[in-house]
Amino acid sequence: MNTGAKLGSYVLGLAVVFGGALGVGKVVGPIAPPPAEEHAATTAGAAHGEPAGELSATPAASAGHGEHPAEPAKADTPGGLQVSQDGYTLTPLTTSIKPGEPTDFRFAVTGPDGEPVTGYEVEHDKKLHLIVVSRDLETFRHLHPELAPDGVWSVRLTLPGAGPYRAFADFKPAGGAALTLGADLPVAGDYRPEPLPKESRTAKIDGYEVTLDGELTPGQSSKLTLKVRKDGEPVTDLQPYLGAYGHLVALRAGDLAYLHVHPDGEPGDGKTRPGPEIVFYAEAPSTGDYRLFLDFQHGGEVRTADFTLSAGKRAQVPAPTSTSGGHGDDHSH
Repeated sequence: MNTGAKLGSYVLGLAVVFGGALGVGKVVGPIAPPPAEEHAATTAGAAHGEPAGELSATPAASAGHGEHPAEPAKADTPGGLQVSQDGYTLTPLTTSIKPGEPTDFRFAVTGPDGEPVTGYEVEHDKKLHLIVVSRDLETFRHLHPELAPDGVWSVRLTLPGAGPYRAFADFKPAGGAALTLGADLPVAGDYRPEPLPKESRTAKIDGYEVTLDGELTPGQSSKLTLKVRKDGEPVTDLQPYLGAYGHLVALRAGDLAYLHVHPDGEPGDGKTRPGPEIVFYAEAPSTGDYRLFLDFQHGGEVRTADFTLSAGKRAQVPAPTSTSGGHGDDHSH
């Protein structure tokens, strides 16, 4: 049996599993409802084939007050919430992962013809970016698997503990638009989910301190500035990583909507400095809590700084009021 046939049967077997996983994502949904007049983002990333709903690397253009579009704006689904989109399907081939043990994780992306995709365009120095996170957003892995001639990707993956994880494949098939597909990865064992870390704007790792300045505003472009210091001194010689001085992934708590952004400018453009500041222009699709993970390279090693931010004001649940009429047989619902 050839690889295409094997994957075809495997996809049929996984249909029920991923259908259930997507159902859970829909039930969880965003942390809070989006703004009443939330509009589709117009970004430079979209102009390059990146799906709308991702964090934008340039400020979004917005219509002036009083202007009315000719037709209602299409609501875009953020990346990573679907296992299949536009005929492409993410198919994990490794189904057993043990906590703390290195695993040769294998997967494929099948195209509209049902066959494994073998042609990819290089985006940010790689043909495919694989992000693996725990559902409680405590664990984060950014990996770059190897592609075999038959269309099967493989990478060494170690996950620290048991529990539900989600894998995101961020790629652009040859001749197609950029996509981010997501699939759940269960790791068997005793599992206690951790609460979402409190809002934080400072991260410390290996003697480095990274601070974040700026706000996430739902439906609007927001400037986020990250500043890197080492032993109290500004780092002014950051090294390029994936074609930039920093690489940022943001995930919405609750449904793990995947938002991807790269910094303003690039190494060698004559204006972008190699630190200490890395500037991003980001657009969050809705009110809610987000986890942000910044990868940066210095001294030949890539490190990850993580933050928690809230976009917009959280909805306040009013306290119950007493409506007792003295009869004792009234019931609250």
